[in-house]
Amino acid sequence: MAFALGMCYSAKGQEKAELTLGTDVVSEYVWRGLQLGSASFQPTLGVSWKGLSLTAWGSVGLVDKNDAREIDLIGAYTTGSLSVGIIDYWCTDPCPQYFRYKAHETSHVFEAFVGYDFGVLSLSWQTNFAGADGRNKSGHRAYSSYFELAAPFHFVTCNWQASLGIVPWATDYYEASNFTVTNISLKATKEIRFTDIFGLDVFAQLTANPEARNAHFVAGLSWKLRNGNN
Repeated sequence: MAFALGMCYSAKGQEKAELTLGTDVVSEYVWRGLQLGSASFQPTLGVSWKGLSLTAWGSVGLVDKNDAREIDLIGAYTTGSLSVGIIDYWCTDPCPQYFRYKAHETSHVFEAFVGYDFGVLSLSWQTNFAGADGRNKSGHRAYSSYFELAAPFHFVTCNWQASLGIVPWATDYYEASNFTVTNISLKATKEIRFTDIFGLDVFAQLTANPEARNAHFVAGLSWKLRNGNN
């Protein structure tokens, strides 16, 4: 499940409407320390205006036919450094029918988030509040939550980000048996700018999941086209 929270909670509101069109191609689909698929194609389509944004994000496997397809819809509002919003995650596993919302049958997961960007450090909190959420040790809805600290910095011509992700209580949604760290990552990105509105990013990310006792090294390409309109 993931509009990988590399999504920009902290994007500043603008006076003009802005359309964003882009895609990532990644060697492995890793989200919050969890491996969700093999090499994948992940498109993005979004529009934003005066702090409001609506975005669609997807993922489809490139090499493994068993990888689930995913569509995420994100509504967000940003004012200054504060962002809040709701995400509707959906994938073809366990239910391949998109328009099925019945409890215990749907594949949709609804998550609320809040984030704040201090510049040198950003914080975000996400909690599932409806849909196919995970279960706690008692078998009840876990209201699965995730807290992340991210620190961006610039070094040797690249943009870097160090992240620490924490699951605060037990939930099988994150494969967490208790309070635990599921994501320790370091990402390096090199931007190649072609025009003011079009660019290509080359990135690599090393991720460790102490709870699952595994690690992932992901490389990818990301391009994005932005077009401001009156």
